[in-house]
Amino acid sequence: MHKRHFLGALAGAAVPLSTLAQQAQAPTQPAPGPALLTVTGLVGKTNRGPLDPVLDQMMAKQKLAFDKARAFGYADLAAMPAVTIRPTLEYDNKPHVLRGPLLATVLQACGATGTRLAMRAIDGYAPTIDVAQAQRLRFIVATHLDGRPMPLGGLGPLWAVYDADKVPEMAAKPVDQRFAQCPWGLYHIDVQA
Repeated sequence: MHKRHFLGALAGAAVPLSTLAQQAQAPTQPAPGPALLTVTGLVGKTNRGPLDPVLDQMMAKQKLAFDKARAFGYADLAAMPAVTIRPTLEYDNKPHVLRGPLLATVLQACGATGTRLAMRAIDGYAPTIDVAQAQRLRFIVATHLDGRPMPLGGLGPLWAVYDADKVPEMAAKPVDQRFAQCPWGLYHIDVQA
């Protein structure tokens, strides 16, 4: 009788040990869920390998290439301290509430060391901005618009944006000229020297 209990306990313990061994050998993976933002270039804290032309179709079609990257899922971005801004948007000339982590916080999370950023939208639009300017303007990676997550097919799911109303040289421009460096549908940032 005791022998059966011992063998049963041993068999039950073997499953968790083999699972732990498999997890220890597995490569570091991004957080569960799909990656919404991939940061490449001069980054020191990575969690994914090189571009895979089969699995990374959109990146391959937009001629991106990288050996390593830091991928952020929605949960990663939501776990960062959020900042709220209220810019007047060009789409309806009304103020809206945008919320998400500071771009500087995202860059810090991946150990970025460059001085320029090429921020790429789903449609291929890729403005380049100095890191210092992005910090001065307090760019955020917006995940929410007016209290709701931004859907794919609209301005989201991510938007690199700042509060142009609070930057005197930008507030002086017509509203449709304030956001040229703000790609909506943001999915990739290349950190450059």
